[in-house]
Amino acid sequence: MIFEELNISNPLLNALDDIDYIHPTPIQKEAFPVIMSGSDLVGIAQTGTGKTFAYLLPLLRQLKYSKQRNPRILIVVPTRELVLQVVGEIEKLCKYTNIRYTGVYGGTNINTQKQNVYNGIDILVATPGRLIDLSFTGVLRLKSIQKLVIDEVDEMLNLGFRVQLINILELLPPKRQNLMFSATLTDDVEKLINDFFNLPKKIQISAHGTPLDKIEQKAYYVPNFYTKINLLKLLFTDNEEVNKILVFAKNKKYADRIFEKIKKTFPEKIGIIHSNKSQNFRINSLKRFHEGIYSILISTDIMARGLDISDVTHVINFDTPEVSGDYMHRIGRTGRANKNGVAISFVNEVEKVYLEEIESLMNKEIEIETLPENLIISDVYTDDEKPNLADKNYYKPSSIKNSKGAFHEKKGKNKKINSKIIRRQNKKNKY
Repeated sequence: MIFEELNISNPLLNALDDIDYIHPTPIQKEAFPVIMSGSDLVGIAQTGTGKTFAYLLPLLRQLKYSKQRNPRILIVVPTRELVLQVVGEIEKLCKYTNIRYTGVYGGTNINTQKQNVYNGIDILVATPGRLIDLSFTGVLRLKSIQKLVIDEVDEMLNLGFRVQLINILELLPPKRQNLMFSATLTDDVEKLINDFFNLPKKIQISAHGTPLDKIEQKAYYVPNFYTKINLLKLLFTDNEEVNKILVFAKNKKYADRIFEKIKKTFPEKIGIIHSNKSQNFRINSLKRFHEGIYSILISTDIMARGLDISDVTHVINFDTPEVSGDYMHRIGRTGRANKNGVAISFVNEVEKVYLEEIESLMNKEIEIETLPENLIISDVYTDDEKPNLADKNYYKPSSIKNSKGAFHEKKGKNKKINSKIIRRQNKKNKY
């Protein structure tokens, strides 16, 4: 099937032709008639399957010219980077139209954004916080919103935007079309759908948790942080096919530590992006990674969520994510646009449980690779990798062989946990 077979206007077809888009993806093909019909829609599809165009094409097809100032289409996304990305996609599609659009997000001058909104727009792309801020100033009026899109809604809820999202939904006119797109469908998302959507049609292109076929997945059992650093350096220097790596860290602190440890080995080739960096710094880091100036980009989950970064050859999970759904979002950054990709996870002892949960979600085992022979194994553990000696469940084995002295197990009756159980049982028997 080609785009010309859909009910798409000539200006949109010309814009698609300019960017060499010929065939719609499954989510685009399935969503187009549903959105055109005016029904509410929940679209579940893996990352990299074209969800943004899946809602933009039918919305732009229906949008008529108007001189009114207030926006008629509202697109809510979790991060500033996603605002910029969606605005960029709108710009591509609106090349031959007079549709007005803008993006608003926090961390930048609100007065400039107020002026853009005041000048009049048809489509507004926004993060939840800045959207509410603008609506409270009175410059932004949401009474004319006819179409609402919530993109990456599960991530929005994970980031704590639940209250803001509900406030936004209550500010909008009740008569509107609701569209929701995400890679995962959680219980929290289901509740939001039940409370605010009107008999939505669901499109699920692939089973929840199913990995993209073009992504090769493998893992290494790596004991600690410093050995992971050594392995990361080794993979990048010893493999010519590893030329564009997106490295995921579990938080901002770890991202900074990884960056500091490897930037001397790969000067001018490595970038970093997370929410503590300034807006300009983050935009420049992404731009340099896009352009190939940076070969490695270190990121947290939040920053890379939903971003369309082309030609990523490898995704490396420096830390295996605790949440299985986050793993799916991470590996979805590679293997895009019908290209092959590789996802590699570094797994320490604690993270083996997370790996099992990921495999259970996907119903697929991830191949465990043998560590390279020339890998330097560090015996240094960071503070958060060391066992917690204050933990009553942690048993420190004796360093004295065959000793029967002070290093002995407490008798069952003296253990705190057993004492609690006995007291609880005695109280139960009493009453």
